[in-house]
Amino acid sequence: MDVAAGAERGTTERVLTLLGLLQQRRVWTGPELADRLGVTPRTIRRDVERLRALGYPVHAGQGVGGGYRLGAGQHLPPLLLDDSEAIATAVSLLAGAVTGAGDAALRALTRLDRVLPTRLRQDVRALAGAVETFGGGRTPVDPEVLLTLARACRDEVEAGFDYPSGDGVRRRRVEPYRLVASDRRWYLLAYDLDRVDWRSFRVDRMSGVAARTWRFRPRPAPDAAAYVQEGVASRAYRHRARFVVHAPADTVRAQIPASAAVVRPAGGGRCEVVSGADSLDFVLMHVVLLGHEFEVVEPPELVERCRVLAERLRSAGTR
Repeated sequence: MDVAAGAERGTTERVLTLLGLLQQRRVWTGPELADRLGVTPRTIRRDVERLRALGYPVHAGQGVGGGYRLGAGQHLPPLLLDDSEAIATAVSLLAGAVTGAGDAALRALTRLDRVLPTRLRQDVRALAGAVETFGGGRTPVDPEVLLTLARACRDEVEAGFDYPSGDGVRRRRVEPYRLVASDRRWYLLAYDLDRVDWRSFRVDRMSGVAARTWRFRPRPAPDAAAYVQEGVASRAYRHRARFVVHAPADTVRAQIPASAAVVRPAGGGRCEVVSGADSLDFVLMHVVLLGHEFEVVEPPELVERCRVLAERLRSAGTR
């Protein structure tokens, strides 16, 4: 997962959890909150300042019996949204909070949290804790499906859904791990119980999504965002290609959609680009059009395609 996006998601989830703790009990000490959230007292102080900036009257007392307590907030109107509308709004705000809209999305999300019924507040926090991301805007999906999967991730229960495959639509049984938002679509990273391996699934292709009653013990899992991105960019295609490009990773990432290639720093002002396509010529020409010097790392047959295409281009130029 992108480090900045991961930090935004973690902050959003933590601030909402801190708010929930302050609403549960009259007074909390700083060390108690730090222990519950697994952070330092200094981080708790910063998060308290975030809540204050968002309009929450969080008071701090000193000495024996002192600590943080949530004062009476300003009057808020009732939430004029039904359950599905409230969740859809939260999904949109969460997507902004984890992909760079940052403080503005967090302000709106926490204000929505103040007026949500308890049952919905818990669902929104489940969703916040289950989402990772790479890339930007994406195809909308049913918020109820996202919430069903997010709850299953949170509660560590199996999920089932119908999913198209080469031989038609089949029922899949999985141990859900994380929802991942790409620059185009939502995905679920899960352990496929029938194929006995990790798989990523497009949420918009699922139907009949339901959480099951069987609990599972989480397995050691790959990095969710990195696994899905590599699958979208290369594993799903007939050919997988790897290049070393003579340009910084940030420069190349700005030229290639996150769903089209994985770009990793390689040192010395260079980067590694991993991509896939059903045609080697297709992926090769896309790297050529980046406008940087590059070398082919794999596959070996792509090196020969470079020679063939170079000769063809040279011949066309001489004519």
